[in-house]
Amino acid sequence: MSETTPMNTPTVVKLGGSCLDGLAGDWWDGLARHGRDEPLVLVHGWSKPLKQLRPRYSEPSAILRDRYGNQSRWTTPEVIADIKTVSARLAEDVLGLLEQRGITAERLLGSDGLVTAGEGERWWWRDKQLVELENLVGPITGVDAEALKNLQPGHAHLVTPLARDAAGREVNTDADRAAAAIAGATGATVLVLVTDVPHLLIDSEPVRRITAEAAAAFRDKGATGGMRKKLRAAGEALDAGVDRVVIGNAAVTDLLTARTGTVITRT
Repeated sequence: MSETTPMNTPTVVKLGGSCLDGLAGDWWDGLARHGRDEPLVLVHGWSKPLKQLRPRYSEPSAILRDRYGNQSRWTTPEVIADIKTVSARLAEDVLGLLEQRGITAERLLGSDGLVTAGEGERWWWRDKQLVELENLVGPITGVDAEALKNLQPGHAHLVTPLARDAAGREVNTDADRAAAAIAGATGATVLVLVTDVPHLLIDSEPVRRITAEAAAAFRDKGATGGMRKKLRAAGEALDAGVDRVVIGNAAVTDLLTARTGTVITRT
């Protein structure tokens, strides 16, 4: 973990690609109010805008499943280029919304010195067979927080969660887990995962608070899809020193004060 001081420890917020365009003006007002007191690091997803760019990304064939049951977007150099295209458009909108509210902001590609990745899985199920495929996706192995310049109140960084592997290639990473790694590396005390659901649900009941151990047990036995990844990211953030992780779709200030959402803590 990089050395930080209380003055430059950020609030890290992951903006879900599925819900980003639905965040209303008052949501951004609340984020800006919080950002005047604490630095912001925003990590964005891109699932919805990527599917809007090219309909084929919505097809089942665009998603791979490895031998352990984990899902991944099949990422080729063309997909990396398309991620950059939609991310640039998204960044223009987000930075504009923040700057209208008095928060200076800058965009950073994770692959530009911030996030490094290890070797990715090579064996994937295709047509009921395990086959070796080139998939430009890698697990996060490190974050260099020094790449986040000017971590100060009133300023925000918007991170596109690509990474660079040992061979120097740009690779795709999971945005929730990238946000968790960045939160740990910057000494953040809280990670907020903004998504399209208001709470974690267990047995169809909303969960307001849960320990990391219980969340991990549900992740491995009952969680599916995007929530499974969010719970994995939450566990990684807590293991990296983050005090709490909040999942929900309300105003950031309401999530931070536990008025809504699900709070995950170590104990």
